[in-house]
Amino acid sequence: MRSYRRAGLAFAGLLLLALPQVAAAQTLEEAVLDEINYVRTNPQAYAEELRRSDPLYGEDTAALHEAVAELQRQRPLPPLGADGRIDDAARDHASAQGSRGSVGHGATGSLGQRLRKYGVHAGMSAENISYGYEDPRDVVRQLVVDSRVPGRGHRRNILSTGYNAAGVACGGHRSYGSMCVIDFAGGMPEGVARAAR
Repeated sequence: MRSYRRAGLAFAGLLLLALPQVAAAQTLEEAVLDEINYVRTNPQAYAEELRRSDPLYGEDTAALHEAVAELQRQRPLPPLGADGRIDDAARDHASAQGSRGSVGHGATGSLGQRLRKYGVHAGMSAENISYGYEDPRDVVRQLVVDSRVPGRGHRRNILSTGYNAAGVACGGHRSYGSMCVIDFAGGMPEGVARAAR
């Protein structure tokens, strides 16, 4: 009888340990934004993680070392707020590109048009797109290291003080298997309520 009770108590304990993980489950999009906010709010800790890690496939080690050095000097920034309207603008682009297998940001001004379509009138906006990665940490790492990208524009977007909101949409991609679009917005008129996810 005692062995059944122990087994029952052990099983109940395992269930209790699993509950916080179930409650903490999140979408890929939420995980990507959380990872971006981790970089922004804890740049030195993120730099240390990068420094100790192996390069991703095809990652330029010089760019990796440069990212580590920049993050070690970076002061912490406030997290970006989630905005469902910006998610929708990112989702439009991810859906269009994913089905065609195309890449890039579209015609000049298309990000602004997508944002305005959903009622976002941003004084500043930018877009990062990751192709071929499904893990949120790899998606963000690729953009932070920014291998083979002149000017490291993706890293600059993540570490910009000009943005205070972001939207993320991830999905399949005909050529690369997966993609994530991250749209950033800042300088929005005061009093415009954000539609959180």
